[in-house]
Amino acid sequence: MTPYDAYRYKGRELLVENVPLRLLAARVGTPFYVYSAEKIRRQYRRWDRAFEGHPHSLCFAMKANSNLAVVRLLAGAGAGADIVSGGELALARRAGVNPGRIVFSGVGKTEAEIRAALQAGIYMFNVESPEELEAVHGVAAGLQLRARISFRVNPDVAVPTHRKITTGLAENKFGVALRQAESLYLKASRMRWIEVVGVQAHIGSQILDVRPFKKTAEKLLSLVDRLEALGIRLSVLDLGGGLGVSYEDESATDPSELARAILPLLKGRALHLVFEPGRFLTAESGALVTKVLYRKEPGPKNFVIVDAAMNDLARPALYDAYHPIWPVRRPARASTYTADVVGPVCESGDFLARGRALTSRPEQGDLLAVMVAGAYGFSMSSSYNARPRPPEVLVDGKKWWIVRERGTFEDLVRGERIPEALIKGVKRSRR
Repeated sequence: MTPYDAYRYKGRELLVENVPLRLLAARVGTPFYVYSAEKIRRQYRRWDRAFEGHPHSLCFAMKANSNLAVVRLLAGAGAGADIVSGGELALARRAGVNPGRIVFSGVGKTEAEIRAALQAGIYMFNVESPEELEAVHGVAAGLQLRARISFRVNPDVAVPTHRKITTGLAENKFGVALRQAESLYLKASRMRWIEVVGVQAHIGSQILDVRPFKKTAEKLLSLVDRLEALGIRLSVLDLGGGLGVSYEDESATDPSELARAILPLLKGRALHLVFEPGRFLTAESGALVTKVLYRKEPGPKNFVIVDAAMNDLARPALYDAYHPIWPVRRPARASTYTADVVGPVCESGDFLARGRALTSRPEQGDLLAVMVAGAYGFSMSSSYNARPRPPEVLVDGKKWWIVRERGTFEDLVRGERIPEALIKGVKRSRR
């Protein structure tokens, strides 16, 4: 099994499962996102089977991809949801996720969000500060509902990933310090409307080495033992997500490797494992398909200008992220053509690839597939430069559906109003 096994060439045509990308482009226009349903299912099964010998739950990190059809697909496979906002709570419920399988993370939960989550009956809150604990207790008391919580602990574990997606260092905004944890657990255990159930840590994203996860688990289990000595017995160990995928030539980590590192530490312990994978489940299922508009070649470098831009896929601009780019129609003769692949947005930072060696010189109208775009692609998109957001398509075997319509001008101005005084004050020019 290869990272991009949902995509293959049949002759010269690139297919997603059994559907030609060229057909989809003709039907929905470009740019558009497309996802392979079977690839998402396979990724879920790989993780689920790796830990089948131990009680566990997988809660999909919806920030990676919150399309209702994708979330529903994963819920049908058995996943819960890891949410970070009231909006994601509403989306998860709309998609059919069992509220009892929803974990609420994030450093800035509002009282309205806490109230909605308690009324929905979620599995637990990952509490990230002393003041948040007070807020959760206050809302729970007002509703007379007990709030199940774990504390998100910052284990101060370094991981080899991009500095903007590390979350488990002391310098990061996430979680409570280990030295603070015991006193907070003692405080929470005395609160009438709080039920302390677990401990959680999330150390970062796109992690390709299981050793930081093992180190984190060891630190959390040491805390679990100290708390038990104080009379506080936990039942949940939540190790977050963050397992990486292959974008370029990385050697991605299989969940079975994670299981071999973690499960021996849990022998003799009655702890339910929770994981919150996002990227791992959906990234490799997705592609952003775009059309070549123009080429610029007379300068010091070549530019291929396409109709997708940084507002559609922000990761290259934000993180200098690498995404493979494949021709939708494979050239009859391969010949390396090096260029920057850029979009129409009025920013020098608007690029999908820099100095990329493409398999041929693209012609106007050619289609390109920007691969591994199923996570943090559409979910981070915007309407910058008044560009409507692209549609999303889900493919399952020979079947396909538009699971989000292309944005429109009316979407861009929805909710906006021009005050009547400004309308009356506009002077018409004379002809």
